[in-house]
Amino acid sequence: MKLALCLVATLPLLAQINSLPKEQLLQYTKQNPFERFPDGRPKVPDALLEKLKAMSAEEVLSIVRKGYANQYADGFKVLSPGKNLIGRAMTMQLMPSRPDIADIDQEKWKAAGNKGRFSHQTAIDMLQKGDVFVVDAHSNKDAGGVVGDNLAYYVWKATGTGFVIDGAIRDLNGIQPIGMGGYYRTAVPEAIRNVMVTGINVPVRIGHVTVMPGDVVLGDREGVFFIPPHLIQDIIDEADITHVHDEWTKKMFDTGKYKSTEIYGRPSDPALVKEYEDYLKAHVEPRIWDRYQKQMNRR
Repeated sequence: MKLALCLVATLPLLAQINSLPKEQLLQYTKQNPFERFPDGRPKVPDALLEKLKAMSAEEVLSIVRKGYANQYADGFKVLSPGKNLIGRAMTMQLMPSRPDIADIDQEKWKAAGNKGRFSHQTAIDMLQKGDVFVVDAHSNKDAGGVVGDNLAYYVWKATGTGFVIDGAIRDLNGIQPIGMGGYYRTAVPEAIRNVMVTGINVPVRIGHVTVMPGDVVLGDREGVFFIPPHLIQDIIDEADITHVHDEWTKKMFDTGKYKSTEIYGRPSDPALVKEYEDYLKAHVEPRIWDRYQKQMNRR
């Protein structure tokens, strides 16, 4: 833990072309209402992350209505399709290797008294419990596997979550049995090559998404949402309503009494509306019920 905190404190000054000093991270995430890690990353509470585990991507679509239309990435291969990936983004940016730049970073790294090379394992060693390792490898399969079975296992043991790699992994036969969450573009035999680390805990691009350090990651079998921390409570509240709505809808279909248009998306018969709202009130927290009523009153 002490090593991780030391690395967090020194990396912006020592190596990385694209660094994000703590002051800038605080500025760009100033709407975060939660505590932060020592590096400035927002630390969404574990209790809220726990609530996300039973939710799907469809249940957090309210993020689009809040003006965030570019927070979903898909087209990945999914390591564990039956298991959601939930955690806080810890980001790393890779770029095609360029010796004159990479050499400077290595010189700075060694001049600061660090052992070994500044590499993707520098970022991996910084991972903490609840992090999701989010890697921008520009979807380049020719860069080799960012992690193989050994480093993937380390990621799993360090975080308890997994990774989102916009690029390749390797040793798929060794990684798959771990049971961790993982999203990747392809699997290749070669180890990582011809790339350099240009940022750790900086904004990265994953698919069409700009991901900030500390974003909440929600991956299901379809794709991955990256949710800004200041939106997470509202999204979870609205997802609770959606979850209960879907539960009630299926219960009504189970009776065999109704056509789909009588129940979904919202019943029109006043008696059914009351039955639904009574069910909703009994299955959500009072503050969420109050929120629902206010929304209905505005319509």
